[in-house]
Amino acid sequence: MSKVVVGGGQGFWGDSNDAAIHMVRNSNIDYMACDYLAELTLSIMQRQKLRNPKAGFARDFVGLIQEIGEEAYRKNIGIISNAGGMNIESLVNSISQFAEENNLKGYKIGYVLGDDLTEKISELQSQGVTFENIDGIGDFNEIKDKIVNANVYYGHEPIVECIEGNANIIVTGRATDSALFLAPIMHRLGWRNDDWKNLARGIMAGHLLECGGQGSGGNFDYDWRSVPQMDQLGFPIAEISNEMLHITKAPNCGGLITEQTCKEQMLYEVHDPANYITPDVTVDISRVTVSQDGENRVRVDNIEGKPRPEKLKLSIGYFAGYRVSTLLSFAWPDAYEKAQYAAEIIMKKMKRKGLKADEIKIDYIGLNALHLNVANMDSDYVKDLNEVVLRISLRTQDKSEAEKIVPEIAPLQLNGPPGASFFGGRAKVQEVIGLWPTLVPRDAVKLTSHILTI
Repeated sequence: MSKVVVGGGQGFWGDSNDAAIHMVRNSNIDYMACDYLAELTLSIMQRQKLRNPKAGFARDFVGLIQEIGEEAYRKNIGIISNAGGMNIESLVNSISQFAEENNLKGYKIGYVLGDDLTEKISELQSQGVTFENIDGIGDFNEIKDKIVNANVYYGHEPIVECIEGNANIIVTGRATDSALFLAPIMHRLGWRNDDWKNLARGIMAGHLLECGGQGSGGNFDYDWRSVPQMDQLGFPIAEISNEMLHITKAPNCGGLITEQTCKEQMLYEVHDPANYITPDVTVDISRVTVSQDGENRVRVDNIEGKPRPEKLKLSIGYFAGYRVSTLLSFAWPDAYEKAQYAAEIIMKKMKRKGLKADEIKIDYIGLNALHLNVANMDSDYVKDLNEVVLRISLRTQDKSEAEKIVPEIAPLQLNGPPGASFFGGRAKVQEVIGLWPTLVPRDAVKLTSHILTI
């Protein structure tokens, strides 16, 4: 085919389904890819699965498919998503139930297994894999017995196999965000696995779509006031051929596709524009050009590609103790001064209780919780604040240590400086999941593609 049209239907687990529904109903797309995963997301899903063997995937995706699955099937729009998370087979079962209930005879569900290496860590270590931290910190043996999940980031290959098997919908685990988009583009345009320039173009098409509304005016730092109808934000769509790459959006919806929106998304999470590393290709956008080519239509040129890396990234989640965050608000006058004094009281109490904490963080929401040490701390400004919320957060190795602070917050309404207001109920202690990024040889990963026909 001379051109393939791919839409981005989801930016993260918990994103709105509205734009994806509008896209399927109102645009002429060939495929829609939906990204649900982040590094911590998989650890959360694994915890869910341990509590309930049928959980561990993005249930939001099932709701989306119930809304547009039949229409996408009738229109021959392929759906691809990494919503399978830590329990791909359970998601497949939910989708097959939907297909059977809607009498979608011949409906094909593709799925990819093999990215979860949690049970293979010891075997790989015995084969010489060191699991050295990418950031060069820590000792792997200290976290080995605390591992919650270990998922490898993989590329287009098994997804393409599912497409070649005529799957109507494909679900994966930790496929990279951009590979969800690259796979159908490669398939339709007939690109080779070593066509680095075109692979780079396909990856950047996916990168410009993978965050959903962030690529079409959402979270728009350049000029968020100029974005029309943000309450009906449309998500970006890529039109790509062997010659051109355009970014646009569906008709009759809000949002904005301009040079600036595309540039912001293009640079998102790209540490080195000349070497953006993915499992499929190393992308070079150091000489890229972005130009307006019509209303809500942008052309992207001069993307270059280099060979893919020899190893794959493995994201390991491990149990790293417990955390708790407590909140207490204070009103004008002298809100900040009162909050500071309340923090002093709490810390004196914690000292008397012998608190053992790995980390204690005290900040003041409304003043420096976001801006930290670059916040405006001018005395006149600080003194006249309308309100401040004191937040004290602890991270401990022992749950009982984190619990020590919980009963000390509410009493400050009557036993501390004036104007305190306690809200939200007592804080709850939660488990902390740490992240251990590392690299593994490609041949350590055995991915398999499957097709279930209804």
